[in-house]
Amino acid sequence: MIDPVTAIAGASAAFNMLKKGIAVGKDIQDMGKALSQWGGAMADLDFAEKQNQKPPWYKSLGGGVQAEAMEIFAAKQKAANMRQELKDYISVYYGPSKWQEILEIEADLRKKKREHEFRRMEIKQKILEWTLGVFLFLFCVSALVLFVWLGT
Repeated sequence: MIDPVTAIAGASAAFNMLKKGIAVGKDIQDMGKALSQWGGAMADLDFAEKQNQKPPWYKSLGGGVQAEAMEIFAAKQKAANMRQELKDYISVYYGPSKWQEILEIEADLRKKKREHEFRRMEIKQKILEWTLGVFLFLFCVSALVLFVWLGT
């Protein structure tokens, strides 16, 4: 699972690079790497929120879901503030059409990331769940066999 604190830290670093670049008059196309990092961090936050809405059964037992939900909420609030501030900067310096370009780039990044990286993470999680499930099943069967054997 993606850590929301790490995602928001990456978003903050990219956001600061974008602000500095805008302040010194860099063209938005020259800041593609920072835009890509920021968009990727936003996608990570969205994915973390999605994962927290349907946590795996082993996380539900531990009760850590609520704490993680609060971290995600705080990170999403900070991200919304960054998004609004970035929108204001870009709209003032480059015009509203550039903000629309950034939204299109961000949507494209989310789609690509979802197709590749997030799918890989979901597969890892399924493997872990199945492994734990099989282990728990084998443990229960062996405990049952042990009880039957001791009972005779």
